[in-house]
Amino acid sequence: MVKLNRIYTKGGDGGETSLGDGARRPKDDLRVAAYGDADELGATVGLAAAFCEDPALMQRLRRVQNDLFDLGADLCLPSKEGEGEGSVLRLREDQVARLETEIDEINAALPALESFVLSGGTAVGAHLHLARCVARRCERSIVSLMSSEDVSPIVLRYINRLSDWLFVMARHANGGMEILWRPGGGQGESD
Repeated sequence: MVKLNRIYTKGGDGGETSLGDGARRPKDDLRVAAYGDADELGATVGLAAAFCEDPALMQRLRRVQNDLFDLGADLCLPSKEGEGEGSVLRLREDQVARLETEIDEINAALPALESFVLSGGTAVGAHLHLARCVARRCERSIVSLMSSEDVSPIVLRYINRLSDWLFVMARHANGGMEILWRPGGGQGESD
């Protein structure tokens, strides 16, 4: 278990931070940016949870926040050759599969879409739409990192699936009652 006795260390005062293996990296490093985006995503999911009154959805949101800490832990510890399975915390396929199962279950109960959805709705729904956008940014950061360093493909699959999950959960939180995009619908209208 993680134990945090000191909140500040002054180790980052020079613009660097430590990865999980102790290696120092600049704070604008692609790896640091990727797990920083995952941290922001977890906080955004927490914001949605602050407005959530549905116990089943709340349980799912908290589980996703925990998964995002796992994802951050995975990203902050570069893989090493010969790393034994289970020797360090890594995302697992069953976490991706759980998202897929929940997407299918919740989406089956929602009305079919005939256009794209404008973000908004209830406070929970609007915050989940925002979290979906942060998830897409996190995904872009992970893809950038993958162009120069090894990253588990499960990490990318998880974050990609999570953005879909957040979209479906936003629709669920909004009761399937969304405002749909009307292409060109805002043109020519005045206040």
